[in-house]
Amino acid sequence: MNASKLTKTTNAATREETVLRMANRVVSTDNSDADEIGEFDYVIVGAGSAGCVLANRLSEDGQTSVCLLEAGGSDKHPFIEMPMGFAAWNYWSPGQAKYNWNFETAPQPQLNGRRGFQPRGKTLGGSSSINAMIYIRGTPSDYDTWAELGADGWSWSDVLPYFKKAECNERGADDLHGGNGPLSVSDLRSKNPVCDVFLDAAKELQWPSNDDFNGPVQEGTGFYQVTQRDGRRCSSAKAYLYDAAARQNVSVETAARAHQVLIEEGRATGVLLDQGGRLKVVRARREVVLSAGAFQSPHLLLLSGIGPGHAMSAFGIDVVKDLAGVGQNLQDHLDYTVLEKAKAPGSIDLGWAISSLLKGEYGKFSRHGQGRFTTNVAEAGAFLKTSPDLTDPDIQLHFVPALVDDHGRKKYVSGGYSCHVCVLRPKSRGTVTLASPDPAEAPVIDPQFLSAPEDLDTLVRGTELIFRLFDTPAFKALNGQRLYFDGTDREGLIEDIRNRADTIYHPVGTCRMGKDEGSVVGPDLKVHGLEGLRVADASVMPTLIGGNTNAPSIMIGEKASDLIKSEHARAAH
Repeated sequence: MNASKLTKTTNAATREETVLRMANRVVSTDNSDADEIGEFDYVIVGAGSAGCVLANRLSEDGQTSVCLLEAGGSDKHPFIEMPMGFAAWNYWSPGQAKYNWNFETAPQPQLNGRRGFQPRGKTLGGSSSINAMIYIRGTPSDYDTWAELGADGWSWSDVLPYFKKAECNERGADDLHGGNGPLSVSDLRSKNPVCDVFLDAAKELQWPSNDDFNGPVQEGTGFYQVTQRDGRRCSSAKAYLYDAAARQNVSVETAARAHQVLIEEGRATGVLLDQGGRLKVVRARREVVLSAGAFQSPHLLLLSGIGPGHAMSAFGIDVVKDLAGVGQNLQDHLDYTVLEKAKAPGSIDLGWAISSLLKGEYGKFSRHGQGRFTTNVAEAGAFLKTSPDLTDPDIQLHFVPALVDDHGRKKYVSGGYSCHVCVLRPKSRGTVTLASPDPAEAPVIDPQFLSAPEDLDTLVRGTELIFRLFDTPAFKALNGQRLYFDGTDREGLIEDIRNRADTIYHPVGTCRMGKDEGSVVGPDLKVHGLEGLRVADASVMPTLIGGNTNAPSIMIGEKASDLIKSEHARAAH
């Protein structure tokens, strides 16, 4: 595995020189002051959910050379491998910043001017290395809608084979599931007893049960399946990249932050990057593929002069291709959480963690992948309809046998439980734009949460379902004390939503796939008007799917790989 080591931050003088050079540059191919890494058939930017898939599939013939660029470093950390580790560490521990971009949104007017938190993975595997591992695809209608919007070849019947190709479900293969793919999908090994209370309460409300949210019907309540292998996290790095990185035709460059896609006469020829404080160039004989995610793929396009002309000109960036859709169409799942403090047996808190260690639970995990530390914490959930007239569920619940408040950054010593609710197909649309021409400065992320009034209405109806759930005899037996808002009036609930709601980490859509003027890439994922440049990650989704987005992002990587290989196979003949 050809991977560079992470280095210390560049000294202030060098940093200032780099910023000034980037701020005043003209987008061009003159990078004579940059070191050459080499030339490859394909250069992939971003080793996340889709990027790791691409690195594996494009190099599997042993002949085609691939260079994978990742701004973060190695994923070799025990809290990444340990499923429970993400909840105990990734979002708020001082050490997690090495693995997390820790983005913030612009102030959100409909959330009382608050800035939201936007954690994204900064390591091999990207966000699949720090997420809750929930395996969800969405519904067939999600993908049929994509096709109706101009994404030819991306209907449910088109994408299902790629979901199955990726999947190795421990329950085995069937018409909807794969059994031999790289991505391990498993049932939870050690289920928390508080989640059984959640399911009992759902039965009291006569909500349907569902043992497979990726089966014929999504609606219902049950335990989630997770991307785990032998009780350990199965990120896209573990599923796809580890094998690929051992190949002689694959180079994995870590601590490699892309600054600009190089364009010569309308064709992408490589990437300018910073690695260890030095500018470097890597060349692409065939294609550059951006898989940096819904925030950073459009950001890199804008830095490269590809996007709305006026937005780039304002920062002195020459326009290479005027594409109005770059950074537009941002969609995300806004989430609101109802919390109850309680002495519930099995509730995850500090005492639970200490007890688990004293009982040798860490040993069970490290030796056999068994025990309490295999939990993904958000073990159970539901897909529900807030109106009987709906064809598909419009809200999703994530039930957590712990007090998870403000992304886990607000800590509680006591036990309890919480239930998240999000609007599955929001109407609100936001943007990702430049904050400056400095590639090291984060983009301006503006989801414009609740800018569509119907999203608030749906979120209120979904929250009222949680209040009903927590008022059932099953939960009343736990003697829970509700925190924040007690659910007595609609206006009070709306105010609490504006005070506390935030993302549940599913941004998509900012390099939208389609054929109209507002789209960024075509159904072949090629950037409109340029050669040798594609985008393959969650940013190409025309609309947000009804569920968690890791599995669909991996599917995009699988399908993109086939599109690319098929095209170059035809060209070779």
